[in-house]
Amino acid sequence: MDAPSLFTIEMAAALAIVGFAIYLFVSELFRIDVSAVLIMLLIGAVGFFPGISPLLNSEQLFSGFSSNAVLSIIAIMVIGSGLEKTGLMTQAAIILLNLGRQTERRIVARLTLTIGIISAFMQNIGAIALFLPVVSRIANHSGIPLSRLLIPVGFCAILGGTLTMVGCSSLIVLNDLFDHAQFPISGNQPNFQGFNLFDVTPIGLVLLASGVLFFTLFGKILLPDTGMHLAKSSNTVEYLTATYGLHSALYEAEISIDSGIAGKTIRQIEDADHAPQILSFRIGKQIQVSPNRDDIVWPDSILLLLGAPDNLKQFAERNKLNARELPPNEVKLKSDLSGLSEVVIPPGSQWIGHSAGEIRLRKHYNASLIGIYRGSETLRDNLRAVRLNSGDTLLLYSRWTDLAKLSKNRDFVVASDFPKNIVRPEKLPYSVVCFLFAMALVLFTDVKLAYALMAGALGMVISGVITMDEAYQSVSWKTVFLLASLIPLGLAVKQSGAADWLAIQILSHSDGLSAWVIQSLLALLATGFTLIMSNVGATVLLVPIGISLAVQLGANPALFAITIALATSNSFLIPTHQVNALIMGPAGYKVSDFTRVGGIMTALYLVILIPVTNWVF
Repeated sequence: MDAPSLFTIEMAAALAIVGFAIYLFVSELFRIDVSAVLIMLLIGAVGFFPGISPLLNSEQLFSGFSSNAVLSIIAIMVIGSGLEKTGLMTQAAIILLNLGRQTERRIVARLTLTIGIISAFMQNIGAIALFLPVVSRIANHSGIPLSRLLIPVGFCAILGGTLTMVGCSSLIVLNDLFDHAQFPISGNQPNFQGFNLFDVTPIGLVLLASGVLFFTLFGKILLPDTGMHLAKSSNTVEYLTATYGLHSALYEAEISIDSGIAGKTIRQIEDADHAPQILSFRIGKQIQVSPNRDDIVWPDSILLLLGAPDNLKQFAERNKLNARELPPNEVKLKSDLSGLSEVVIPPGSQWIGHSAGEIRLRKHYNASLIGIYRGSETLRDNLRAVRLNSGDTLLLYSRWTDLAKLSKNRDFVVASDFPKNIVRPEKLPYSVVCFLFAMALVLFTDVKLAYALMAGALGMVISGVITMDEAYQSVSWKTVFLLASLIPLGLAVKQSGAADWLAIQILSHSDGLSAWVIQSLLALLATGFTLIMSNVGATVLLVPIGISLAVQLGANPALFAITIALATSNSFLIPTHQVNALIMGPAGYKVSDFTRVGGIMTALYLVILIPVTNWVF
């Protein structure tokens, strides 16, 4: 391939858009998917300027939406949802509980290996969201602090994504980048035909094994003991005090006609200074858990109040309430139907940046917001005005049946283990057969990956494992638009000649460095990029440059490309990865915990990645 000798205005336009993309991702000026669509439209707008040739034609500009990568990721999300609805995670929890009660090291080894294998065939953020209640159950049964389990599980979920070419978005998009490149690996070989499903598996196995061994041997030494466990159906008051430092009591108060709150709405009562929270009220035999804030408290009703003990006493005296503190045995009895849970705001939730009051938890989910855990602080005052961040943990009180409904909403991740019914346990064999059928098509036929996975997803729908509406709901359209909109960016960098020009500049300043050293530098660059932007964005930007560098060096482009794609999964140092953001709140981690443990994991990852990729490719 002949590299361009002159720097053209089209190259300048492509590189300017790359720089603007990096700025958008780092600054978080817009949502990441909005930024990606904006970048795609800017690429298309270049051709409107006089004297500049279009970077892409209209068909290429929107080719990402019909790409093999995007269709594959949609299908894998549907398949993952089908496996979830048949109770596969619950079965995994039962097996792990039966096998892993002996020592902390054995529990950690089995948990990390299991989540790694699951993440090989579904998005790691989805796998960790499903697995959080499993880890909660195991932590509560074993007595191991959650902080010594969630980082190992989260990191190994990321590592598990390197086991197959469908395990993470950066690997899924790789074949599409190669399709656009269209070059021979060497002058004597035909065009590269793309990576097969398990081409990356030997590398992923070594990476996952290193993570499992690392946490099994050294996790207890390196990981913090925050003393946190996720809520279980026991004593709500004791749990709030021990875990979050919220010294609370539960009072049952009977409302008389002379009471100062008789005839007022829940909103009027709770908005007063130092007022307790009303978890439920009963009139006759009717009990309303987490009553609507517009409901009126009538005489002869009985309220269940939660608050600081002194505030509760003063509130009862001030409003002439016949109130008593519930003893532990009655609190536990009430937990059979309702109780406390932790719900995490995941990356991509529509509620990020919105106030807690805007969610209207009571109206839509019959859930009372008790507190918001953020970093190492538990917020309790004026909660409705608090603007939510990714990773915030909401402490909710609700019926378990209502919590099960909330858990189906992709804007929340229920971290606590709670009594619930699996939606379609009888369909578990069908879901497994559909999954294995899709894998068989990938392994034993020449059909495209998207075709094979779509066949498995459609099988889930036809067999009744999941309805079509549920299939639509299972897709993270934010991820789809991000991926589809960024694919044209990589294509524009390649077709404009910018990738080849950059490769020439790098080589001219490398003073004869070997291909092995340049490969290592690309891995470091990809690791840095993925910490400040999405792994898909880092892959799309760097793979075309890596391919051009490999061609100029006479090295294997597939080796350089797979190195970059895998290095974008090396995101352990700070909690910017979606998985790390999700586990930070429930375990009470600090950024320093990720820096300490993730720093070692980052170095270990790079030390393993370079020699193993060279051995495999």
